[in-house]
Amino acid sequence: MSSTPQDLGSNAPRKGVGHRIGVTQELIVFLVSIALFAYFSITLDNFLSRDNILNLIRNVAMLGMLSLGMAVVVIGRGVDLSLVAVMAVSLTFSIVLANQGYAFSTALVLGLAFVIVVAIIMGFLIAYVEIPAIFATLAVSAIVYGLGRGVIATLDVNNVPDNLNWFLFLGRGSLLGIPVPIWLFAVCAAALYFLLRKTGLGRFIYAIGDNISTARITGIPVRPMIILQYVLSGVMAFLAGCVTAASVASMNMRMVNSTLIYDVLLVVILGGIGLTGGRGGVRNVLVGTVLIGLLLNGMTILDISYTVQNLVKSTVLLGALIVDALLNPRDEQTSQQGDI
Repeated sequence: MSSTPQDLGSNAPRKGVGHRIGVTQELIVFLVSIALFAYFSITLDNFLSRDNILNLIRNVAMLGMLSLGMAVVVIGRGVDLSLVAVMAVSLTFSIVLANQGYAFSTALVLGLAFVIVVAIIMGFLIAYVEIPAIFATLAVSAIVYGLGRGVIATLDVNNVPDNLNWFLFLGRGSLLGIPVPIWLFAVCAAALYFLLRKTGLGRFIYAIGDNISTARITGIPVRPMIILQYVLSGVMAFLAGCVTAASVASMNMRMVNSTLIYDVLLVVILGGIGLTGGRGGVRNVLVGTVLIGLLLNGMTILDISYTVQNLVKSTVLLGALIVDALLNPRDEQTSQQGDI
């Protein structure tokens, strides 16, 4: 009997150590998050302060949106290292246009169009030219940053025009006592959950990540779907950029040279979305975002140096990769294709 796209997702997962003993990475991360929150609440004086909680929530929302975009391509057995560059440069482009006299709504639409064009080009290079995703996205990231710093803007930091209270509300406002960034993150998470779990497009993404050869045999348009994954990832980066710019009324392109992209990878992998593709979902992003948000916030309050923070994050990332290898072992098909 022939397989259908619905049969190709995660219905027959590869069994690893965690599956055999009934422990999932998602559950482990959730329990660690609870323990870490309790520990910081007791030991750090300012951790439960209103300002710190609001700052934590805003940072978690931005990180979570970026991680949702990364999750889509990782589920499809890809990776997107251009997320931060696309986020920073697209919003810088919109802000520069607005400062030159364009209506800000028009400038945002043009910034989003820039994101979509970059994503389509990047997806084409991966799907049709068959450049490995890690190299294609890394190269595109460098090109986009070069365009941003050398062509689009002359300054690293560009300020949002005055009298844009409606836009600043996206980063600084609140509804029913909950910061707007969290509402936006929740809406994005719900929309992506619906797409991945309730639509044919979502099943196609899981099928491609699970077994790209079988996906082709069953008639799934693999190459257009790969391009779609990167478009979705880019759109999420743009929305995260809107929240970031609205929170501080500016966009700083220097963040491209920060470790933010590794924080995003850490959220996705630590949350339990396997690099072997075809597994995981929005819930994994949520638990990973909470844990990394708590960890980064706690280290900032403790005034741990930037270098030591990177050491801690790198160690956690390595541990997450080891756990991923144990819980999601490579099968013969995965070994032949590679993870990314």
